[in-house]
Parts: sequence; structure tokens; C-alpha cells
Amino acid sequence: MTRPDSETSEKTLSALRHSFGTATVTPDQRQTFVRDLFDRVAPRYDLMNDLMSFGLHRGWKRAVARTAVAAAEKLAGDIIDLAGGTGDLATLMVKALPQRRIIIADASGGMLAVARRRLGETVAYVEAPAEALPLADASAAVVTLSFGLRNMTDPQAALREVHRILKPGGHLLLMEFSQAAAWFRPAYAVHSQLVIPALGAMVAGNRGAYRYLVDSIRRFPDAESLTQELHGAGFGPVAVRRFMFGVAALHSARKM
Repeated sequence: MTRPDSETSEKTLSALRHSFGTATVTPDQRQTFVRDLFDRVAPRYDLMNDLMSFGLHRGWKRAVARTAVAAAEKLAGDIIDLAGGTGDLATLMVKALPQRRIIIADASGGMLAVARRRLGETVAYVEAPAEALPLADASAAVVTLSFGLRNMTDPQAALREVHRILKPGGHLLLMEFSQAAAWFRPAYAVHSQLVIPALGAMVAGNRGAYRYLVDSIRRFPDAESLTQELHGAGFGPVAVRRFMFGVAALHSARKM
């Protein structure tokens, strides 16, 4: 592995294929490193999210769930919670749509184990990479993808795969970190570069994992660039809603 300058590296989905934080890796190495990382942090993942975001991520995910429920009520088909991890987002959707088939798909068996303890048999589970989902063409009404795209081996391929499994008229609801407003960036930089890794060491016992997560956020495209990536994957209209001065953004993309 080599270590490029993460501040000057290109911020595109394509560039992420060869990165693991600030290191340059092969796609196979990236896949292995990311999966192993999430397997290790799974037991404390929800607690760390609460601490890192001061609980704000829960409100952001409620916004995703509300949007998903509204979209699902207009179109029959499965709801796929892609990179669904510990099942916190799926839990919200199960409560709102108890009769609907919801599938949590994730490449990390450790994360899915936490989801199974939380949700039992109320949802289905698929352990598979987002770039190769064992799901039928045009079978899903809604795909939610919350803070997971930047961790995929080939994010562009993952978006194309989401487009494949969605029905015409179906929605991808993509929540990801984005670029904070200029006035807020200095404070956010201090929090992300110093506080989050320290919390990772104290609470999860893994400073390196949370150093990677911070670096992956810094290398991720901004909301406007991500909108263009969605158009490139075949999606039509894209609406963007920003949260906490631009720290996070919800992209609502429709398959025409």
C-alpha cells in the first residue's frame, strides 16, 4: 500500500476503488479491508454513531425512512436496505410498513449478525457485495443506502446494480456525508480529525477503523458531483436535501 495526499486526491467515485482511507490499494484489498473493518466494529457501531454525531444521525435516518415509506406507498415491490448494517434504518421502515417485504443487504456478516439480533425474522437478509446483488431485475420499489456508498469496493458499479434491481419509477434514497458549509468546516474538521478517532480508540477499541472512516468522508464527492454520478448510472431526476450545514445530504433519485 502507498499513501497519497488525501487532500489533493481526486474526489470521484472512481477514485475510491483504489483507496482505503489515505492508502492506495487494489480493489480486492479494499474489499477485504472494508469488510474486515466493519466485522470488527459491528458490536459498538450504533453507540459510536451516536457519540460521533451527538445522536443527529438518528434524525437523518428518520428522514430517509419517511421518504422511503412515502415512495413505497406509491409502488409495489420490495424495499432493499442496502449496506443496511445493524438494521437501525430497517427498524424504522418495518414499524411503518409491517406488511411489506424488507431486505437488509450487506457485505459484512458481523453487521448482519447485529441486525438479526435486533429484527429477527421480521425482515430478510442478504450477505452480498452491493456490486453483485442476488436479486432479480426490476424487483424493488425502493432502495435505501445510508452512509454506505463510500465504503463499497466499486461505488459506480453499486449504483448501476441499484438501478438494475429497481422497478421503473422506483427510488434510490442515498444518504451520505457531503461538504460542510465553508464557515462550519474548521470546527467540523477538528471534530472529525481529532475527536472521532479518539472516540474510536476509547469506545470501540479501534482508532484505525475510525481514522479510515474520517478519511473516507474527506475523499467522498460533494453533493453536486454525486448527483452527476447518479445521472451517469442511469437515474433521472435527483432531489437533494442537506442536513447540518451540509455535513450530510440525502439524494432522492428516480429510475425512469
